[in-house]
Amino acid sequence: MVDQRPSPSPIRDFATWEPLLRVLRADREKRDADEAGASGRSAGSVRVAGRIREHGWSLDLRRPRPAPGRAMQLEDVQEEHDAAERVQGALADAGIDDVSFAAEIHRTGHVVLRLFEAGPAVEPGVGNPHPGALLLVDDAVPEPWRRLPDPVTGAAPAPSADPEALARALRERLPSAIGATEEEIAAAETRLGFALPAELKALYRVTRARWEDHGDDYEAADREADAVGCEPLDLDSLYVADASYRHSAWGIAATEAVDTPPDAAVQGLVGSPGWIVFGVDGGGDPLAVDLTPGPRGHTGQVILLSHGDNTGAELIADSLTDLVLGRTTATEEAEPVTPETRRPPAVARVNIGGFQSIEAAAHPGLEVLSIGVWDSAPLSLAPVLGLPRLRTLTAYPGTLADPLEIAGLPGLEFLELGPEDWRVLLDADAVPRSLSAAEIIAHGKWDPLPYVTLANEILALRDRPQIVQTVLEGELPAN
Repeated sequence: MVDQRPSPSPIRDFATWEPLLRVLRADREKRDADEAGASGRSAGSVRVAGRIREHGWSLDLRRPRPAPGRAMQLEDVQEEHDAAERVQGALADAGIDDVSFAAEIHRTGHVVLRLFEAGPAVEPGVGNPHPGALLLVDDAVPEPWRRLPDPVTGAAPAPSADPEALARALRERLPSAIGATEEEIAAAETRLGFALPAELKALYRVTRARWEDHGDDYEAADREADAVGCEPLDLDSLYVADASYRHSAWGIAATEAVDTPPDAAVQGLVGSPGWIVFGVDGGGDPLAVDLTPGPRGHTGQVILLSHGDNTGAELIADSLTDLVLGRTTATEEAEPVTPETRRPPAVARVNIGGFQSIEAAAHPGLEVLSIGVWDSAPLSLAPVLGLPRLRTLTAYPGTLADPLEIAGLPGLEFLELGPEDWRVLLDADAVPRSLSAAEIIAHGKWDPLPYVTLANEILALRDRPQIVQTVLEGELPAN
């Protein structure tokens, strides 16, 4: 979709972009001259591209190298910084989060500038101006984000769980703490929609963990964290870490898989309605009481939800009592894998450093197949056709012998391919109807225009909102 109507918005005013285009033109002409082995202006037009966001930018730009032993300083890139901030100001005025752009700058100084606004059906690309995942179904999320906890027969609190001992230890350590009333605890339970476990109630009856309760005692919060074993949240800040807690781009999330081995203490979920976050550790990672443990876990165990992970959690203590009393759980060494216990992975990567064939990766439980850099003949998907759980396929450009074999993957919900493979599917009207999201691989390419055109064609298959293209023309003075 191309919008060529004039607009009063500064983001669609050529003057807003002129300083940035000058910076990019000078850099591109210098690079072209260096590559040609000569100095001076390049013979023809130059093409530049990038993406400006509310809090940053990505530009096809070679920045100057600082002197040896000296870090990059703002003054080294002042012109770029000022030009990009000018566009950011226009974005803020227009209420737009980010915009990608591509421009052709002719030797005469005439410029054709294209702006691309993604809209609600397109996730931003990562580190480049290209579209990210194309959302083909409203509100769809990848399968791991839909996964609920498995019921665990016989799950019970750990023998060490002792609300009275927990409360006694906290009172000794925090004699001046202000505890929550039963009414305050009941209000928290009403907000959350379930009763708090006994150990958590015992903690809050000793301290309600409000900053204002500390008054001018600036060390009180540190003493409280030392006493509990973490920095506790107040009752009003308790929350459930369900799957919505961990947000991830579709292209990353779709390649995850939930895995809970038979001997796991914690279920390998994205999130759970039974993970009640009550505190944070020294690194800012949340600690939760786990009411939906794994097969070898205990109800009410304490787990750590690392910001670096999309699935699973780390067992910290068998009970909240253990955490308060300093009896944390050391990470156990994994049982040695034997041919009898080895389980084929739900996520398989076929590439020069991973599986060496699709046959080796195929099995009935396979959920994700990622085909990466490959230096042999293109691969056939025949070994995985009809697999019941295969839901994600990503394939590096040139790795598929016949993209039309994708039609034999009836459960596919996410597909990531290079432009040529997408072209084959589109021309054959063979884009899988089962897809919830799709993505175009654009490694090493900066010009977003061909990828935007292709993305809009894919979006049109489902009548999804298009990426809007605005064309501006103007003149740049000669260097």
